[in-house]
Amino acid sequence: MSKKIIPAHRTANITYAVRDIVVLANEVAKSGKEMLYLNIGDPNIYDFEPPKHLVEATYKAMLENKNGYAPSSGIQEARDAIEREAGRKGITNVHDIFITTGASEAIEICLTALVNESENVLLPTPGYPLYTAIESKLELIGNPYFLNEDNGWLPDIDDIKSKINDKTKAIILINPNNPTGSLYTEENLRQIIELALENDLVIFADEIYDKLLFDGKKHVSIGSLNKDVSCITFGGLSKNYMVPGFRIGWGIVSGRKEALSDYIEAINKILRARLSANHPEQFGIKPSLEETQEHLVIATEKLIKRRDMTVEMLNAIDGISCVKPEGAFYAFPRLHMQQSDAHFVAELIKETGVVVVPGSGFGQVPGTQHFRVVFLPNEQILEKAYKAIGDFYQKYLDKYPVKAEAKIQ
Repeated sequence: MSKKIIPAHRTANITYAVRDIVVLANEVAKSGKEMLYLNIGDPNIYDFEPPKHLVEATYKAMLENKNGYAPSSGIQEARDAIEREAGRKGITNVHDIFITTGASEAIEICLTALVNESENVLLPTPGYPLYTAIESKLELIGNPYFLNEDNGWLPDIDDIKSKINDKTKAIILINPNNPTGSLYTEENLRQIIELALENDLVIFADEIYDKLLFDGKKHVSIGSLNKDVSCITFGGLSKNYMVPGFRIGWGIVSGRKEALSDYIEAINKILRARLSANHPEQFGIKPSLEETQEHLVIATEKLIKRRDMTVEMLNAIDGISCVKPEGAFYAFPRLHMQQSDAHFVAELIKETGVVVVPGSGFGQVPGTQHFRVVFLPNEQILEKAYKAIGDFYQKYLDKYPVKAEAKIQ
């Protein structure tokens, strides 16, 4: 009998709640129950499409046989377009730009090049589970900081201050935030810059949703507020341009060159070792950034209606409260009860077929329970799903009696 293969211990704590919940959903779907999926942030499975000039540019590149390896940092045409985009965002003092297999690869490369085992980075909580997965893989020490639900899910500056130690190398921001949909204020960002400069921290600015904004809000890129702070701004085509399957993202390194030079070379060592990002898709970057943005107008109109329905219907459920998102396409409603959100979500899926993601998969203040919804589906699907959640909530409390908290006004 052969000996069992033991996986590396670095994989033990890797979870990805957004996809992990699908395992249960697939089992429920086998029973024939109608499923309402509010768990995956993929615009293309709903009524959103990329701009035609993006698709046409990529197709043209394929026909012209741009199907081999690209330069490790990406094609020059695309990098130049990203640099011009950085300028429009107000980011100056740029020293490097690189194109990657989605923003996810850029983030992982930059963390790998910066942080040693036993060191830490400040991670937003709640935040995107990619970061905790990378943290586990790199065997870093967890160091979460909290977003303040009572203050529109803005980063808690006092909490950040209290978490910085001599092993802290960076602070990560997701703005607009996934899973809460919050948009950070300039004042809040300037306070974070001050902490970064005082403690020689690199700011990782995940701005993948920076064009999906509501109510006339404007996005402020943290890299634009100070030319000296060491900052990597992450972006990509996935969300703003509705092509998550293209896996095209990038990083923009800005700040003082003398402080960043060795780090930039470390990043490029990894970029060269992994060869290149997808080649033909890179030809879609320039037209995406520089031609008409009409698709964003159409998408935003849809999302505002669906956001408003989400907030209204969820806040109407006794025992649930929801902060109004200002960007992206997520909401992170709170369950005012003592039972675990993971248990609630599992029972919700089995009883109603509504698939959401438990808040514990994104991190949350201890003692609180949440779930994440994606409001990309059309209004008919959302209405059916939210009615089902409302009907289920009271049944759940009756079946699993706990003392629910008073609803926050």
